[in-house]
Amino acid sequence: MMGREGGGHVVPVDPGTVVGGLKKKGAGSRSWLLVDASGLETVLDVDKYEIMHRVQIHARDLRILDPLLSYPSTILGRERAIVLNLEHIKAIITSEEVLLRDPSDENVTPVVEELRRRLKPMNANRDDQREEKDLNVQHDIETTEEDESPFEFRALEVALEAICSYLAARTLELETAVYPALDMLTSKVCT
Repeated sequence: MMGREGGGHVVPVDPGTVVGGLKKKGAGSRSWLLVDASGLETVLDVDKYEIMHRVQIHARDLRILDPLLSYPSTILGRERAIVLNLEHIKAIITSEEVLLRDPSDENVTPVVEELRRRLKPMNANRDDQREEKDLNVQHDIETTEEDESPFEFRALEVALEAICSYLAARTLELETAVYPALDMLTSKVCT
């Protein structure tokens, strides 16, 4: 054993890097956008262990959201969370909040904007409706009717609509490139 006179140094351990007595390896923090049930947003820079603790999911469930690993599109229903890996949309939805991975990604931005629109704070929705009534603006069915479904279903609906729109746009791009090629191919075929 080394005493103080032996030249040894004690380096304090950062408690944030130790889990169950073991030091975490490569647990870098990631950027997440947290949108709560009232529509308030917070950007979080946290590591996977904090996310796992916050939403109470296992590491294997969080692993499907890792951009370095290639997992097929997946929707996992867990006891307290829904884990989504849909192309570029990587999210964890609980009954009270949505955590979106890499919110600054250009493909994720429409999802964030739609969540903002649909999950506006309730007071803001009421104020907007009062202003519209004052201006005698005609309401369509969607704006006057409040969605009474649970928060997690509304958030899941936003993610599913966004990915369907994205895939429809990619399909249209492919069709515009493929149909002329198919026409050229059929013109060169003889009986």
